[in-house]
Amino acid sequence: MQKRRRIFIAINLPPEIKKELAQYGKKFPDLPARWTPEDNLHITLEFLGEMYDHELPEAVERAKEMAAGLKVFEIHLNRIEYAPAGKIPFNVAQGKPPRMLWATGENVHVTLARISAFAWRQIEPEERPEVNESIDMPFTVESIEVMESELKKGGPVYTIIESFPLK
Repeated sequence: MQKRRRIFIAINLPPEIKKELAQYGKKFPDLPARWTPEDNLHITLEFLGEMYDHELPEAVERAKEMAAGLKVFEIHLNRIEYAPAGKIPFNVAQGKPPRMLWATGENVHVTLARISAFAWRQIEPEERPEVNESIDMPFTVESIEVMESELKKGGPVYTIIESFPLK
């Protein structure tokens, strides 16, 4: 029986950006969340889903075509906020609990943490941490990767299957 693999196309963040983003777990220690390990921080461009090994060449080709059409470019992460934010800033005192904490930029996000809805509801509304912070984290994107996400007991483990440099 063939194993199905969870495959996605992503931008890996530079180590210094990963390190800086990972510090937010210390900044918001009372947030009832499972923090993304530093090594797993990335920007998903396209989640391709579960694939068999014989389907992987198609995913690799898709990423290669995507990379061929791109030049090296800049991303600027400029905000830490609850997600999904919608059209207005997330109000922690009312409404549904946030599902995640994101670092965002124009049309991109990095998932920093997944919030426990149950634990969130146990916190008095006025005690819930406000998170809506400006940041300044520009970086250059020089490649895109085809990656696999293996679900393990301690959380997902990401592996680069193939990397494609941008022009």
